[in-house]
Amino acid sequence: MKANRELVMIPGPTPVVESIRKQMERETASFKDPDFLNDFNQVIADLKELWQSDEVFVLVGSGTLAMEVAVSNIVQKPDPVLVISHGYFGDRMIELCQRKGLEVDTMTSEWGKAIPVEEVEQKLAEKNYRAVFSTHADTSTGVKAPVVELGKLLSGYPDTLFVVDGVCSTAGEAEAMKDMHIDILFTASQKALGVPPGLAIVWANEKALKRREELGDIPEYYADFHKWLPIMHDPNNYFGTPAVNLIWALNQALKIIKAEGLQNRFERHRLWGGAVQQALEEMGFHILAEKGSRASTLSNVIYMEGVEDAEFRSVLKQEGVVVAGGLGSYAGKAFRLGHMGNIDLNELVTVVTAIEKALHRLGQPVEFGKSANIVLDSILKG
Repeated sequence: MKANRELVMIPGPTPVVESIRKQMERETASFKDPDFLNDFNQVIADLKELWQSDEVFVLVGSGTLAMEVAVSNIVQKPDPVLVISHGYFGDRMIELCQRKGLEVDTMTSEWGKAIPVEEVEQKLAEKNYRAVFSTHADTSTGVKAPVVELGKLLSGYPDTLFVVDGVCSTAGEAEAMKDMHIDILFTASQKALGVPPGLAIVWANEKALKRREELGDIPEYYADFHKWLPIMHDPNNYFGTPAVNLIWALNQALKIIKAEGLQNRFERHRLWGGAVQQALEEMGFHILAEKGSRASTLSNVIYMEGVEDAEFRSVLKQEGVVVAGGLGSYAGKAFRLGHMGNIDLNELVTVVTAIEKALHRLGQPVEFGKSANIVLDSILKG
């Protein structure tokens, strides 16, 4: 019997479509090659235009590097900062800020819940913060922060920078720096952009760039905006070797996004994410994130009684779908399902059907086809 093709549906890396994979298969060119320089310039221009930024930095590295770049260029010891955490990756920002000697105040939520904007407003009245950090969609909980409302609130604090971690949201959740009053946004290539891992991307507006000027010399070298600005203005300049094939892959990903339309892409993720979450709940699972605060890009799915985590994920893998385990106190109690990037409707139907089959094999009651009908009905009827 032929084994099922595995569909990797973790919250990143996400499935990479053929046109992007082909860019990774190209024979690597010199980073001084004129055609590559044109492509790199196009990537920079598209990223700035699509996300309404004054500058963008495309670096070789992970989302954690992007997080460190965002912090390093706008605050220094012992600046007071506020970190709004909705899970594991918000807590990572807390640790990073503490390691840099910042005066860190935190607002942490019960996993699955979002911190109300009114509570943030009360916190802002206590101290003049140099920056406020928030993860848009935390991969550990599937909670989506109220970034629009936070941006409106922070627009009234001209000395405070608003930094958004978009690693699990950018290109899947609505983000527009100028419209949403975001000063720094950062992400990585392997999530909703649909590119293989390896690129850290940081957008900055004029307010953030001015702050970098005010800091003078900073201890960071590779992460310094000033080292990379000449390259972002003209990729013919050199500081560190760019990831040539990944830049090509990102260029293709941005072509896909422009063809779909960024707003259409946001709406697709909203509609598809809601459909998958509804189907999962109908099967008997629970979604960790509360309704109204659920990310569109992933779901953290709590098992019903009688289902053991490792066994479920093993059986589901045999059915051709790979998901991630839960984090923190939900390790062994939940799985994490990504539904972002360039996946198609057929793949979504395959995923929920495979979950039905896995539950059936584990002795759980299943109404075959119900989840696929929910997904198709929700999406095709809008």
